[in-house]
Parts: sequence; C-alpha cells; structure tokens
Amino acid sequence: MSDQEIEFLAYQEALKIVAAIQEEEDIHNQDKRVLTVYNYDDRELCWFNYDEVMEAVGDVEAGQRKETVQNYILNRIPTWALDI
Repeated sequence: MSDQEIEFLAYQEALKIVAAIQEEEDIHNQDKRVLTVYNYDDRELCWFNYDEVMEAVGDVEAGQRKETVQNYILNRIPTWALDI
C-alpha cells in the first residue's frame, strides 16, 4: 500500500461516529462550498469538496439527493477519523 492510499471505514462503523454532514462555505475560497462531517462531540472529522461530491453522485431526483449524498460520504469516511 502506498502512502497516498486511503482506507475507509465500513458504512456501519461510519454511522456510529458521524453525527452530521453540514454544507458550509470553504474558508479558503469563498466561492466554493464544502461538506463538513462532524462527530457526536461536534468535532470536525473531515470535509468533502461540494462540487466533486455532486459530480460523483450525478443526477438524482431532488427528493433522493440528500440521502444519496449522505450515503456517498458515509462510504468514504477515512479510518483516521477514529483518532479524532
């Protein structure tokens, strides 16, 4: 395994530590949005580029978009998030 490969938590394990996924302004670029993932202690675990996630998720019915984005992110929580 190279240093750049990221291991992800199993979906069920991610569910145990993720309390919220919040869309926010990117503090480094005000024209961009990020999806910040928080744990139950209200600590930031990680974040995702909003545009990249929306592109990866693709066209989804408006009523299904939130759940689809949540599932996408929950399947991509890095294992190092357990250390936070």
